[in-house]
Amino acid sequence: MVSGTITDASGRTLSGQTAESFLISLSHVPLLSIGLNCALGADQLRPYVQTLRQKSDLLISAHPNAGLPNAFGEYDQGPEEMTALIKDYLDQGLVNIIGGCCGTTPEHIRAIAKLVDE
Repeated sequence: MVSGTITDASGRTLSGQTAESFLISLSHVPLLSIGLNCALGADQLRPYVQTLRQKSDLLISAHPNAGLPNAFGEYDQGPEEMTALIKDYLDQGLVNIIGGCCGTTPEHIRAIAKLVDE
């Protein structure tokens, strides 16, 4: 399992790769899954997860932040808002593995797990 990070609105990793380049650079490795985590909330991460889904036959994972940090470095997106965004991932069949990264709490993870169970 490998997960990378799209660092900002440029759509690139810290090494400068696009989501597709990230996928290609790991194509020689026998992976169970490839995915993205951190730096972006579910809404901002979606297009890059879509690229992985479109370009890969691997299982796809996503672990978005609970939104973007505010001026104090805190995450304001609650479990309900985050799961509403993640529901779109599930409805579109974008991911096989879903979770959360920065700003997620046990309540976020419980809400995500409940959504997946439904």
